[in-house]
Amino acid sequence: MKNLFVAVCLVLVALQSCTTEEKNQPTAKKAIFVILDGIPDDVLDTVPTPNLDKIIAEGGITKAMMGGEKDGYSQTPTISAVGYNTVLTGVWANKHNVWGNSIKDPNYHYPTLFRVLKNNNPEKKNAIYSTWLDNRTKLVGDGLPQTGNLTVDYHFDGLEIDTVSYPHDEERTYIHLIDEEVSKKAAEEILEKSPDLTWMYLEFTDDMSHKFGNSPQFVDAIQKADIQVGRVWDAIKKRESKYNEDWLIVITTDHGREDSGYGHGGQSERERSVWIATNYPETNAHFNEVGATVDIFPSIVNFLDLEIPKEHAMELDGVPFIGQVDVSNFKAVEKGEQIHLTWNSLSKTGTGKVWISTTNHFKMGGTDDYQSIGEVNLSDEKFTFSPENSDSEYYKIVLETPSGYLNYWITEE
Repeated sequence: MKNLFVAVCLVLVALQSCTTEEKNQPTAKKAIFVILDGIPDDVLDTVPTPNLDKIIAEGGITKAMMGGEKDGYSQTPTISAVGYNTVLTGVWANKHNVWGNSIKDPNYHYPTLFRVLKNNNPEKKNAIYSTWLDNRTKLVGDGLPQTGNLTVDYHFDGLEIDTVSYPHDEERTYIHLIDEEVSKKAAEEILEKSPDLTWMYLEFTDDMSHKFGNSPQFVDAIQKADIQVGRVWDAIKKRESKYNEDWLIVITTDHGREDSGYGHGGQSERERSVWIATNYPETNAHFNEVGATVDIFPSIVNFLDLEIPKEHAMELDGVPFIGQVDVSNFKAVEKGEQIHLTWNSLSKTGTGKVWISTTNHFKMGGTDDYQSIGEVNLSDEKFTFSPENSDSEYYKIVLETPSGYLNYWITEE
């Protein structure tokens, strides 16, 4: 009996020790971003979405923009694949080079979030659950030499090309059925495998708006998507309650719509008007501004504590809504032989540095030659200088702040 008592005590001590070790382990950070296709912000405001509301209650929602600078060098078509790649890369189409759904020639020198994750830690697991196969094979570039043979560890996609299991009916209800399977698989594998970075894409909302415009069918599709998001959210909450994990979810859309609701692709205000929702409870001051879909990339990078090389950081077009932020809305205007810079100061303190380059080697995988212009007081929100090469037709200008980099191009292309 004495030996049995001692054995039981040892087991209890071991179990207590394991529990203590688990509590002392650093919290594992996980992130998922969800794209619900083609839902402008004014529609989302009017449709009951109880599951999305639960997520927003923990974090928030902000109005945002898709489409780059209207009539500027970064103007980007409000088209689906273009919008997906903007979220994936954190840059506009003038850089990532996806201009339509045919995805002819992506510039893989602008890495996606998935490559950043693997570059930081090849052992980390990523996942894609999508109603469109090209998201993984073309945009993310799973297994392509151009992406360094990037591996997507878990994926569930391509059902849309299975016309036997999913007959392509005229009403396109088969897309809803595929969205159902995609969301169920995403919830299942999040619960069982807990990928470190996940992308879920659902299409049916865009199909219903293309077919019926502003309509009850479109509203119904949004409510169906909300249920599908709810499945994933339930899986996340179960993971957090059972394991030492901290999950970020970011939900957005790829573009708005024309006033009729049928089309998109142009630069009207409604086609450009989108939204970003998240469960993150401590968003920074930029989240209270009108942001952009390029903001999602640096926000996830900050949450997951990922590092990116300086030359890559200087190319990103987004401003993070997670983590420290000093300035936003950085712009440059050339007037005569002078360049005038403006920005919004969010920290109201500190100094920054201005850099300028007349090269674009990054586009081909190289490093640009930047020259220092000098320091600026961020609270001034403006700065004027005369570049040495005043006859140049091309400038890349970067404002370096304590929290990161912002860039703006002056180009005659």
